[in-house]
Amino acid sequence: MLLLSVFVFHSTIHAADKIRMGAPGDPGMLTFPLAQKVGFLTAEGLDAEIITMSGAIAAMALTSGDLGYFTGLGILRSIIQGLPFKIVACFRPFPHFVLLSRHEIKSVKELKGKTIGVPNFGGGQDLIARMIIAHFGLDPQKDVKFVAGGGSESRFSRMQQGLLHATVVSIPADFYGKKLGFNVIARAEELVAYPISGLIAPDKKIREKPDEVKRLIRAGIRANRFIKENREGTIQVLMATYKLPREIAAASYESLLKGLNSDGSFPVEGFQTLLEDTKRLAKLDRGVSLNDVANFSILKQAQQELGISR
Repeated sequence: MLLLSVFVFHSTIHAADKIRMGAPGDPGMLTFPLAQKVGFLTAEGLDAEIITMSGAIAAMALTSGDLGYFTGLGILRSIIQGLPFKIVACFRPFPHFVLLSRHEIKSVKELKGKTIGVPNFGGGQDLIARMIIAHFGLDPQKDVKFVAGGGSESRFSRMQQGLLHATVVSIPADFYGKKLGFNVIARAEELVAYPISGLIAPDKKIREKPDEVKRLIRAGIRANRFIKENREGTIQVLMATYKLPREIAAASYESLLKGLNSDGSFPVEGFQTLLEDTKRLAKLDRGVSLNDVANFSILKQAQQELGISR
């Protein structure tokens, strides 16, 4: 009650605006599910429906107007190919992916000549796995072999059989992998800046409803701050939202802490890497700048109102 009462002033200014948001079904994307459960969206006068969906489905729903916003940055490919959306904030500048290996492999360098499983080629886990390999001095094109292996359970099974030597997973699958005896040999959030979660808005929303966009950004910033400052409350939300046992929710929280920011800002260097990877996958030769795919003018207003100086 105390938490919600802090923001009663905002919620009384605005009549509740109904919005529909899409979000990947991943604990690493906790910002807005938590903002909904704890009350930050309501306090900003927003009645939000959050729907779990992939980036491909979100792109179609945003285009048709069936969806107002999306939180995963995997939709960037659609933006650089011409769809009228913009990134308006970033809430997770560091990826929540983990490289696991079979028990006999103790380091990334020992993967030279070995086989690494990813869910699919060109996805976030595939890109991050290649970045991790390169970070430790190996050539991801020559020194290791990548194979597409479906879901984490399928890849874990193949690792147990010796058909894969390592795989990359998102939290909390790393917890299950360790239970099976696999080694955590790298955590991406400790190595690279590579934006994963943010807020995508259609250009029309930005033009016609900038105040709604701003209130949504403010709720996201407040949610991230809550996560960083309230371990127990966040663990409870993780358990309720993703149906996780407490032990796994607590382990996931530690990774969440490392990857989230407190102001919604975008890491320019990490974004350039994301942008170049996305252009390569889209086979796009023309130049694409940050201004072509992002609009941070409303974010700056939200930051100023929250007393954040940049």
